[in-house]
Amino acid sequence: MHDTIRPQPGILDIALYEGGKAHLAGVSNALKLSSNENPFGPGDRAKEVFSKTVHTLHRYPGTDHAALRQAIGDVHGLDPERIICGVGSDEIITFLCQAYAGPKDEVVFTEHGFLMYRISALAVGATPVEVAERERMTDVDAILRACSKRTKLVFIANPNNPTGTMISPAEMERLAAGLPAQAILVIDGAYAEYVDGYDGGAGLATARDNVFMTRTFSKIYGLGGLRIGWGYGPRHIVDVLNRIRGPFNLSTTQLEVAEAAVRDQDWVNKCRAENARMRHWLAEALAEVGVPSDTSMANFVLARFASVEEAEACDAFLQSQGLIVRRVAGYKLPHCLRITVGDEAGCRRVAYAVGQFKGLK
Repeated sequence: MHDTIRPQPGILDIALYEGGKAHLAGVSNALKLSSNENPFGPGDRAKEVFSKTVHTLHRYPGTDHAALRQAIGDVHGLDPERIICGVGSDEIITFLCQAYAGPKDEVVFTEHGFLMYRISALAVGATPVEVAERERMTDVDAILRACSKRTKLVFIANPNNPTGTMISPAEMERLAAGLPAQAILVIDGAYAEYVDGYDGGAGLATARDNVFMTRTFSKIYGLGGLRIGWGYGPRHIVDVLNRIRGPFNLSTTQLEVAEAAVRDQDWVNKCRAENARMRHWLAEALAEVGVPSDTSMANFVLARFASVEEAEACDAFLQSQGLIVRRVAGYKLPHCLRITVGDEAGCRRVAYAVGQFKGLK
């Protein structure tokens, strides 16, 4: 550390984020099931628009994201004026912490919650407050007990990553109603599209002044490489966030491809149905060889092993077979492996390999 040039308090407490492994040394055709990506990628409409944007790369993008916000509003039945777009939902999370939390404030999240909640809180000098879950499920009562007059933000992913579990809309409403007056409930809906008939918290964010929802194009829309997200909530919050958003935070390519993607709901429905089919199959196949998991509502399965050593040994064996899954020790689940739901061939391949490791195939 330099003696006189120092960063703001909290920043050096941040552990560098490690994404899912993407490559294996010496393996050219490894199957990546570590980052919860849509194995089918984006739909044809999004791909076509992407190819056309090459002709406008020399032009600055628009600053108000009006067309994309309108498309999102049309598809989800939301007021476009209450929508903000960002570089993935991560940037929206960052905006929320920048705008509403700082030194002496507290940011609450659950023990197995998305790592960016803690990182974004520390980056603004706020105090992260981690709340225990109950059997890998969000515990509303524990969260309410953890809140205080210093609580400014409460982050809940529903469904949660990396557990795949979710709580009911009624429980989310009970949480919102019980928060201190100065606190905002942020519902992270990154995996909302994988739950048939679920609005991701949009109804609650419409009805209440203290609820905000974030969403992403990185999962079911297959656009993780473009980094596009959005948020929705009360106008007073959106107005504040837009004051710190960079005017050109999204490129023309991001904006136009996302607009095409969100309007292609036939592709979303197809991906949702196939994910549900293979998620159920994969969970059952793993259970048959002695590897249980909670009922997942997302596009991954959290496989639980008898010990940390067994989980690490299984991961090493899978890598030897050209299969990449995600260790989740950083999420306080060292005895687990998070396995993305791939296409049918990928799911069958990883299930067979786990069975081999267990000596049952």
